[in-house]
Amino acid sequence: MWCIPKVDDVFIARMENILDLYGKPYNPDEPVICFDEKSKELHAHTRDPQPAIAHRPRRYDYEYARNGTANIFLAVEPKAGFRTASVTERRTKIDFAHEIRRIIGLPRYRSAAKIHIVLDNLNTHFEQSLLDAFGKQAARSPMSRIQFHHTPVHASWLNMAEIEMSILSRQCVHQRISDRALLCSAMRAWQHRRNKRRATIQWKFTKDDARNVFKEYYPTNSVE
Repeated sequence: MWCIPKVDDVFIARMENILDLYGKPYNPDEPVICFDEKSKELHAHTRDPQPAIAHRPRRYDYEYARNGTANIFLAVEPKAGFRTASVTERRTKIDFAHEIRRIIGLPRYRSAAKIHIVLDNLNTHFEQSLLDAFGKQAARSPMSRIQFHHTPVHASWLNMAEIEMSILSRQCVHQRISDRALLCSAMRAWQHRRNKRRATIQWKFTKDDARNVFKEYYPTNSVE
């Protein structure tokens, strides 16, 4: 099933805003962070796995016990090769607000003048979540330092956090994990390895590319 976006002036404006952001050189005073979240089902083994031996991989039974779900928050700074992730029980607007405050409170961001955060249009991904979580006065300080950049509706592919989340899924959380503590441990190890390598994301889709792909939606006199 295809998810077909409505390409209108709002779509074009949001897309170009994000592509302009991605096109800027790295600036630690105005870092660009891409943010996403993912649900993870927690499954426990019902029988002890058999360890790997010579010429035979590790084996485990196909049956498993359901242990609920956990939420993964992931933020990645693509040009700096830095990412940070956390695990929560849920993904409410309060959880989102606390995660944003945690991220901008990290040592690497404390002196940043403006923090740009790219994210999709989930109903919790707005300033109102911070206001509801902390109150107007307490939310004023974190909100003065961040600027949200929302992807167009049905165009979350413009969010580089989806690329990083896919890597996390393949390299770390695809396996059977029984509880939140083990999930946190596995993600910390993965995060440490990726950050130690300073693994970056090379974004290739430019504004010129967008204007070629979506040229039928641009008025002739609006394209430079």
